[in-house]
Amino acid sequence: MGTIRVVWGRASAPTAMAAYDAALADAGIENYNLVSVSSVIPAEATVEAVGTAPDLGPVGDVLTVVEARATSSEGSVSAALAWAESREGPGLFYEAGGEFDEATARERVERGIEAGQELREWTFEKPSVLTQSAEPAGEHACAVVLAVYGRGRSPF
Repeated sequence: MGTIRVVWGRASAPTAMAAYDAALADAGIENYNLVSVSSVIPAEATVEAVGTAPDLGPVGDVLTVVEARATSSEGSVSAALAWAESREGPGLFYEAGGEFDEATARERVERGIEAGQELREWTFEKPSVLTQSAEPAGEHACAVVLAVYGRGRSPF
């Protein structure tokens, strides 16, 4: 499978969609079509927190992602992504996002990943957590943390 890169970004813009696009640009993945999947890490993958994505292929390619996202014009937003790999190979991601602070986002993904671990008979390593927050500053704010699976692929 290769590498799953964890990237994050935040932005403020005049509309919710513009803020989301700008947050994706901050994470380096604004020129791709994102396809969300649930939260299982394949056994043969490695997870690496990189902040901003490198070049993952041509503009318009499809990227498979697990996405934590929050957007608001009313108050601060936070997004968080937790992941835990197992000694057996596979692992889990858990995501949260909303109009709350980073501590609340972190608590939600930590509780979620713990619950997911209890459902499986795998021996997990200690989870990792990344958070991102944003303030509207008179506009819409968006915070994102995404796990990007591999490289882009053509939609055709």
